[in-house]
Amino acid sequence: MRTWAIANQKGGVGKTTTAVSMAGLLSNQGERVLLVDLDPHGSMTAYFGYDPDDISPSVYDLFNDTVDASDVPMMLRDTGVENIKLLPASSALATLDRQLGARHGKGLVVRNTVQALGDRFGTVCIDCPPMLGVLMVNALAACDDLLVPVQTEFLAIKGLERMIHTLEMIQRSRQRELPYQIIPTMFDRRTRESVEALQELRQRYGDRVWDGAIPEDTRFREASRNRLPLTVAQPWSRGSQAYRKLLQALEKQAPEAPEAVENG
Repeated sequence: MRTWAIANQKGGVGKTTTAVSMAGLLSNQGERVLLVDLDPHGSMTAYFGYDPDDISPSVYDLFNDTVDASDVPMMLRDTGVENIKLLPASSALATLDRQLGARHGKGLVVRNTVQALGDRFGTVCIDCPPMLGVLMVNALAACDDLLVPVQTEFLAIKGLERMIHTLEMIQRSRQRELPYQIIPTMFDRRTRESVEALQELRQRYGDRVWDGAIPEDTRFREASRNRLPLTVAQPWSRGSQAYRKLLQALEKQAPEAPEAVENG
């Protein structure tokens, strides 16, 4: 099982879209995928028709010891998409940092949860909150690789600096490097700002930046209204084809990525 965290300390850059789109591509290939929503805004939870203000149990309960890792299979929600399950977020996640304070032992909750699922899934995609805290720390401790979507505009590039700083801190605490890939998103080749921002990303971060870009595509919004990944609803749209190229690039970097194992 491989685990990807999708993170950036700036909102609105395409984190949820990236997680859902990648899950859709993998599900099309017959791979079983788990989506984990760690964002108190619950965008991914809402994407599939659940209300983060009124959902229980959720990831929140894992941190408050009302459930444990062995209960996780019963917490998974259907997404309406074959092969994709959701571990939903509750808005109450916004209170976790204040509630937990300096309590120890809460940095590996998500990693232990994922490990408890064993071979049920081939890939886990974690949608992260846009701020540093116990949830972000959990996601980075649980993942094998980090995907960092960055909108191709200059304010988003400035925000990327904070994410890279956070990553460096986490790597020091993990005492090992965490592979990461920067994913240019919302690219509009018709605008000078978008083109120049993409050039700036490549100049600054070199081969850490994926050599493609996810385009602006209104079909992403249409797909979300229909509660489907665009890569499932319209697999040959521009946005879907871009994510397919991204998946191919990631799989080339990790040729030994495990395949899903059916759970009988």
